[in-house]
Amino acid sequence: MAELRFQRVLLKLGGESLAGEGGVGIDPKCAAEVAQKVLHVVNLGVQVAVVIGGGNLWRGMQNGMEHGMERVTADHMGMLATIMNSLALQDAFESAGMATRVMTGIEVRAVAEPYIQRRAIRHLEKGRIVIFGAGTGNPYFTTDTAASLRAMEINAEALVKATKVDAVYDSDPKENMDAKRLARLTYIDALNMRVGVMDSTAMAMCMDNDLPIYVVNVWEEHALEKVVLGESIGTLIAA
Repeated sequence: MAELRFQRVLLKLGGESLAGEGGVGIDPKCAAEVAQKVLHVVNLGVQVAVVIGGGNLWRGMQNGMEHGMERVTADHMGMLATIMNSLALQDAFESAGMATRVMTGIEVRAVAEPYIQRRAIRHLEKGRIVIFGAGTGNPYFTTDTAASLRAMEINAEALVKATKVDAVYDSDPKENMDAKRLARLTYIDALNMRVGVMDSTAMAMCMDNDLPIYVVNVWEEHALEKVVLGESIGTLIAA
């Protein structure tokens, strides 16, 4: 077996990874595809935690606040959307044979465990996947920030930001055919460039705690395995 670079990682998924071609809702086929990609990493012996967004079901800024909704209400609705996505992922993971636990930042004991840091680590040590739902449990914080926070709390060695793009570019490749793909960035450079893959609060938390961020395309073949094996892929954001 190939030598692992990382033994424990946190995977940050956007809600759109579950949405399918329509871009909204939950497509069980997409959840099953994500599960297979995670399974390949788990089979290497890596401990995996997951944070997923809720944009496929609800975008508070667009759906709510633009129409006069209070920010706190819109954010709470977004937290509930991430719990729905977490349950969909849990079902897909368990169907693929992976023991999984959902832990949430707000209590919904009928469907998930409340988040307790030591219990989350224990689940990982027992080989279970842990999905963190409801973000941080607080409004005004994105799921990217939740991913950074949870990654540090569980002592993850890397944060893998799985998106629809294969890397960070110096400009939008859809608008500029000469856009340069960036294999590595410092945290400061990423903050100064206002890299769109992660908000500044989440990025600053990773910088302050020296947590490397890998930006990869979730749908690229073997992308997640390459990260944990230390192979070159996507963009590495580090010190």
